[in-house]
Amino acid sequence: MKKSKVIVALSGGVDSSVAAFLLKEQGYELIGLFMKNWHDENVTISDECPWLDDSNDAMLVAEKLEIPFQTVDLSKEYKEKIIDYMFEEYSNGNTPNPDILCNREIKFDVFMDIALSLGADFVATGHYSNIKKVDSQNIQYQLHSGLDPKKDQSYFLCQLNQKHLNKILFPIGNLKKSEVRDIAKKNGLITAEKKDSQGLCFVGKVSLPDFLQQKLKKKTGNVIKIASNSKVFDQNIDKPDKHELLINLSKHINYKITDGEIIGQHEGAHYFTIGQRKGLAIGGYNEPLFIIGTNTKTNEIYVGEGKNHPGLLKKVLKVKFSEINWVNNQYNYDNSNNLKLSARIRYRQKLQKISIHKYLDFLYVEFEEFQSAITPGQFVAIHDNTQLIASGVIC
Repeated sequence: MKKSKVIVALSGGVDSSVAAFLLKEQGYELIGLFMKNWHDENVTISDECPWLDDSNDAMLVAEKLEIPFQTVDLSKEYKEKIIDYMFEEYSNGNTPNPDILCNREIKFDVFMDIALSLGADFVATGHYSNIKKVDSQNIQYQLHSGLDPKKDQSYFLCQLNQKHLNKILFPIGNLKKSEVRDIAKKNGLITAEKKDSQGLCFVGKVSLPDFLQQKLKKKTGNVIKIASNSKVFDQNIDKPDKHELLINLSKHINYKITDGEIIGQHEGAHYFTIGQRKGLAIGGYNEPLFIIGTNTKTNEIYVGEGKNHPGLLKKVLKVKFSEINWVNNQYNYDNSNNLKLSARIRYRQKLQKISIHKYLDFLYVEFEEFQSAITPGQFVAIHDNTQLIASGVIC
């Protein structure tokens, strides 16, 4: 019987290395492919090349496993689909998630097309997630959380759908990180002790602030402190109409300079995001200061004192209904709005109990508990138990 051909996305890290090793052990015909997504050395953390070290490690792993290895340059596509979008979103005061976008637009789109053109039956990565095939009249593929709750990466995959999932393998989805490192050590993989990447998706050792400064130049503006008892937080929560209540609770407050007091200066509102604590360089308060709002048009940022400041906490968010990604055809709004659902709004956040409501052009996600720093531009991922069923960009 002919072996299935798999293109493994070797990133130069331990996870993709072990994914390749496990597939080789299972008898698949493998090709290792490294994605070169960026090569602008002006935004590196040090003088080191941001991708060369990772590429060399990926090549050494391929040699160890005795599998063919190639490098594919996707820097043009990465700039068009990820970088330009990031700059636009940050300049508008939103906070995009480049890892989710990279998975949707590059890794499981452009890269997958290349892999399939090379005759691959599947594409494999080192993600901590699981895919389950459901046998029914129409075969469906479900996206589930990884076994290791500390490393579950289903959130980063929330924009995938059926056209992706039926061609993907996640070999380490049922392993813990410690088990992955043990496998790498026992089998002499050079990446066994390598630290996890902290840079942008498949870019390398890149500092995000330095990266943003390539196009979003420094511009001095005011830091305005909003008191926790400010009238701006007064809301009419007794509205009898549920839809009007959801609209009210999901709104982002448009702060003004007259709502608080100027306490310092910053170097550009587009460098900051809601919930951010570090980078202000303003002290002298009983509790840390957190960003509760930004205005890139007036170049102002607004801060509140303490993690329980009302400017940080909300129970409702909204996404455009037309832009919701339903992972498979088993779920839609009509058959999901009465389920016991949960959601997360950031990586590694514990799943939070929610209910969902459709009104006009939006889906409203209502949490049982207050959520901190719900941020426009980020993604909300909706779950039915361990299964990720839908996602969308927070408005």
